[in-house]
Formats: sequence, structure tokens, C-alpha cells
Amino acid sequence: MPSARDLFKRLRVLVLEHHDVQRALTVKTLLGIGSIDVLQAADGQGALALLQRHGGVDIALCDIQTLVVDGLAFLSCVSEARLVSGVIICSAMPGELVHAVEQIVRLQGLELLGHAGKPALAQVLNPLLQAYRANSRPRIARPSVAPDQPGAEEIHRGINRQEFCAWFQPKFHLSNGLIQGAEVLLRWQRSPGEVWSPATFLPAVEQYGLLDTIFFSLFEQGLRLQRHMCSAGNGFKLAFNLEASQLACPHFVDRIRDMLSAHGASPASVTFELTETGLLQAPGMCITNMVRLRMLGCDLSIDDFGVGYSSLERLCQLPFNEVKLDAGFIRDFKQPRSGAVISAVLGLARGLNMRVVAEGIETIEQLRSLQSLGCHLGQGYLYARPMSEAHMTNWAFTGDPALWRTAVSPAG
Repeated sequence: MPSARDLFKRLRVLVLEHHDVQRALTVKTLLGIGSIDVLQAADGQGALALLQRHGGVDIALCDIQTLVVDGLAFLSCVSEARLVSGVIICSAMPGELVHAVEQIVRLQGLELLGHAGKPALAQVLNPLLQAYRANSRPRIARPSVAPDQPGAEEIHRGINRQEFCAWFQPKFHLSNGLIQGAEVLLRWQRSPGEVWSPATFLPAVEQYGLLDTIFFSLFEQGLRLQRHMCSAGNGFKLAFNLEASQLACPHFVDRIRDMLSAHGASPASVTFELTETGLLQAPGMCITNMVRLRMLGCDLSIDDFGVGYSSLERLCQLPFNEVKLDAGFIRDFKQPRSGAVISAVLGLARGLNMRVVAEGIETIEQLRSLQSLGCHLGQGYLYARPMSEAHMTNWAFTGDPALWRTAVSPAG
């Protein structure tokens, strides 16, 4: 029969406890069990930074008071990044409060292993750890990065060489074909003839905690192009993609405001797009920063609308003022149900005083259908593919002029 030390071989545990003495006692108890690597932090922000530096853990042993203060935002981030697998709650608080926090842990998609009181004693922790270890799940939850994903040193080198660059896909007014602005997309310009899309490197960027560094470089590039495009006297709105985890940073909006001011850019000329799937369990700070962005004057768009199951709930709960209709509905617009969804979303948006942007427009037939339904804005290969900043600076629609005039004319 295996010994306790064999059962717990290489188990990694994070102790999240705000009280120094209690944290020290818990760490001592875990080390006494044997063969357990222990990380420790006093607050959620410090714990997240620790995991981003050292990799994921099997179990987070969390003080309930720390969870209530800022640990819930921490759990949301580590769940999305797959940095923690299971959670053990430590508390001496009333049962109803513990029960509520347990429900929140489950909603974050984490496995609740149980409840240990304070102090967390070995005889209580032992069965919980044994049950976890006996399960066939992978032991250490780490961000999954494909073998061909770039390493941290390679990404840092790319940042230093300014290889991460903004590409732009124009957005148009469907009624007349005039350009309204562009969505800003991330590319890695590895060499003059080699451009990587985000799918090939973004998981590694997130794992190594470099998402904000690259995002704000992208934001700077976008604002620079916007200033050039607006110098001709025309408005040019930019849309940037955000991960919900970025909004969990208390200073995110302050930095956005400072950069807009430095470039003389109006907040109203900037839209931030977030996918609804990233907002299913949005932490309080995330929602607070969404409100702050709207108060600043920026627009918020719910991306890939209709793909997740909670779209209507997100519209009611969060301060969006734009909807991006998923390209799948546009592609299948001839199917009765897809057509009904498009029509319903447009009607709902009008009732909520929200804009709708249709993405993935590739044919004249799709465009004419959207025109007839009253959709005003769109993007897609019919108009233009994503292009570099240099290309965008001198870009004009290069299709057949007669075909273009026919395409943008209202359906008759």
C-alpha cells in the first residue's frame, strides 16, 4: 500500500491567506504532510502574479476573507488561464457565508474539494488531498501551450524588436460604402515575408503574462494611424479586442485615458470589443472598469453575439452599446433560423438603442440582405481583408467600381 508521501508526490498547493500567522501555520502543516510544493500569497493580486511567474498549481487553499476582498477576481483569472484545478476553502465564518462562496467557486468552473476550518489541521487536509490525488485528473493545472508555441525569451525578443504590429480591417456604412473606421488586429511580423496570426502565439503570450504589454503597444499603433486618418478631416473609429482578464486590473482605464490624452484622441472614437464567453463570470473589478470606460466616453461592443448561451443576460447586466453579429449567422443567412436571428438581433438592438456591426460579409447577396433588414455597419472580405498600417494609410477599395456601386446600392 502506498505511503502518504507517495500519494502526494509533487503535489503543488497555493496558500492564499491574508493573516501572516495563519498562513505560516497552514504552510507548516502542508510541509509536514510531505512531498508537497507550497506557494504562498497574502492577496489575490499577489497570488496571480506568483502563478504567472512559477506556473499553475493543483490546489488553491483559500482563506474566505481574502476571497471576499479580492480573491474572487483571482479565481476568475486562474480558472480562465487554467492555473488552478481545485479549491479548498479555509474559514471560521458562519456556514451560510461559506456556502455562498462555495457556489461562487463552482460557478468559476473550479472543483471545490471541500472546507477546512481555521486553523487548517492535517487530519482535515489529509483526506481532501488524498481524494484529489486519487482522481485520474492531470495533477498540475498549467496553461496549455502547444509544443510549437514560442517561448518567453522569443516573445520578449519580438517585443523589443517591435515585431508585434497592428493590422486593420476596415468597417463600412452598408448604405453607401463609406469607411467608418477599422478593427485593430494583432499580428507578429517575424520577418519581411513572415506574418503570424494570434492563434500561433497568443496562448503563449497569455501564459507568460505579456498580454497587456503587447496590447498597449497595439493601442499606441492604432492611435497613431487614427491621427493620420483624421488629419484629412474625416472621423475614423477604432475597435480593439480585449480579454475580460485585462479589465481585472484596477489601473487599466487610467492607462487608457492617459494614452488617449497623449494622442489627442477622443474616447468616443474608440470601441473595445469583448466576447461574451469571457464575461460569463466577470469579476467585480472587470464590471467596474467596463462602467468606467463608458463614463470616459468609449464604446463597448459584445463580440460574436449569439454564439454563447447568455447573450441576452449579458446585454441586460453589462454596459454595452454595440453588438457584433457573429459571422456564422451572416454565412448562413439563407437558412430560415439564421435569418430570423439576424432580424431579431437588429430589432432588439434598435429597442436598446445599440449599434449592430455585421462581421464576415463576403458576398453581395449577404450585403443586400443586411441592407434590406436595416443593418447599417459591417466588415468582411467583400470590403477588405486585414492589412498592415502602411497599406491602410494609402488604402482605397480596389474592386470593380461598377460592381461596387451595385453592391452598396439599397436593395430594390
